[in-house]
Amino acid sequence: MGIKALADLIARSLNMKRAEVPLALLAALFFFLILCGYFFLRPVREAMGVSGGMDQLRWLFVLTSIVSLIVVLAFGGVVARTNRRRFIPIAYLFVITCLILFSGLLVWDGLVGGGVIGSDAETQLARGVGYTFFVWLSVINLFSTSVFWAFMVDIFDVDQGKRMFAFIGVGGTLGALAGGWATSFIGGRTDSVYLPAGLMLIAAVFFALAIVVVLALDRMAVSSDASRLTTEGRPDSRTSGAVEDRPTIGGTFWEGAAAVLKSPYLLGIGLWVVFMAISNTMIYFTQANIIVGATDTFSQRVESFAQFDALAQFATLLTQLFITTRVIKKIGVGWTLAILPLVVLAGYAILAVWTVYGVMAIFQAVHRATRYAISRPARETLFSVVSPAEKYKAKPVVDVFLYRGGDVAGAGIDWSLAALGLSISMVAASTVPLAAIWVFLSTALGHAQKRRQHPSADEAGAAA
Repeated sequence: MGIKALADLIARSLNMKRAEVPLALLAALFFFLILCGYFFLRPVREAMGVSGGMDQLRWLFVLTSIVSLIVVLAFGGVVARTNRRRFIPIAYLFVITCLILFSGLLVWDGLVGGGVIGSDAETQLARGVGYTFFVWLSVINLFSTSVFWAFMVDIFDVDQGKRMFAFIGVGGTLGALAGGWATSFIGGRTDSVYLPAGLMLIAAVFFALAIVVVLALDRMAVSSDASRLTTEGRPDSRTSGAVEDRPTIGGTFWEGAAAVLKSPYLLGIGLWVVFMAISNTMIYFTQANIIVGATDTFSQRVESFAQFDALAQFATLLTQLFITTRVIKKIGVGWTLAILPLVVLAGYAILAVWTVYGVMAIFQAVHRATRYAISRPARETLFSVVSPAEKYKAKPVVDVFLYRGGDVAGAGIDWSLAALGLSISMVAASTVPLAAIWVFLSTALGHAQKRRQHPSADEAGAAA
């Protein structure tokens, strides 16, 4: 079989055109590096967050929401003054710099104070670094993935997104599995004071590699025929200009927040994200309570959180390989988005009659698999029909600030339920109206995207 025939075979098996395959592979590698780096850090963040108890963890969620607004507005200022070839590497360089700083502080604390985060011997510096790191990573993880997907919807159109985002998501899932497995392996074999610092430096290497890949991907996107596909014959502004001399996004740093407030479409996406964050946070607190009760040391908590992550990522990978590839094309964006609220409703209904650890673990894995493998690609296609300024300014407001606002709401609901002593059956009953609204919103967003994608068809239908 010749190279051309092999390329055609790969393209057909991936439901792509041959010219799209190199872009998709490089995008998947980019996502692999980002999530692999993040999943070296995620278990460390979770272990640091629960070290002060569940009440302290809820306050960290509130602080994270405030910091997230500051970060997305600051990034909006950077976006307004440069182009994507510059501001995306700047964002990941900032992540690398912070990781080096955090690891340096923890190494210094280990050499001078000998404190171990989450232990009785913990120093004030270690606790302060731990809480700061929790807030920082809680913002950065959403921010980095938001920038990634903004880049994806900038170089791929709506049709390409429906066909290619599932495959690109597989790259991210493999990265998450690799990072989570490696962290679990390392955490299970050492209780060193330097464990968090070492994991941070490993993650920094992956983010550095991601910068190299994104620069290559950007250059390939500009020169590729695949990135020049147009909708309704209109010129594609995404690839205009030379690689080094493309125009800046322009505007003001607050333009993203203003766009969300003014646009019913973006507000609808934001409300969908808030619902998702509330459901995720309530499940997260249940998981955290289980791990705190079952572990004693920081390394044990790192290992436990990593194992939960590995189970969820494995379920995500299976979903992406056998379900996601065709589902958006089959049932449309709206009903694909509606799958997640139905999973939440079913999960709580089962927990109401069978409240055991195993059911909770399966529910958490299925919920996260649905979020990442099914809902995420569908949700990202919603941004394929907005302007470049909205992709890079308004999208982080939705993905980061509103998501973390939903976290705060979820933490408040969890606290209220704990204070009232409500049973899991009553919690399950309360999810019914929420899920119903969430499903309606999902289908409405699907219809709104179609109208934005084909405005002339809608106008013709209205005239008829």
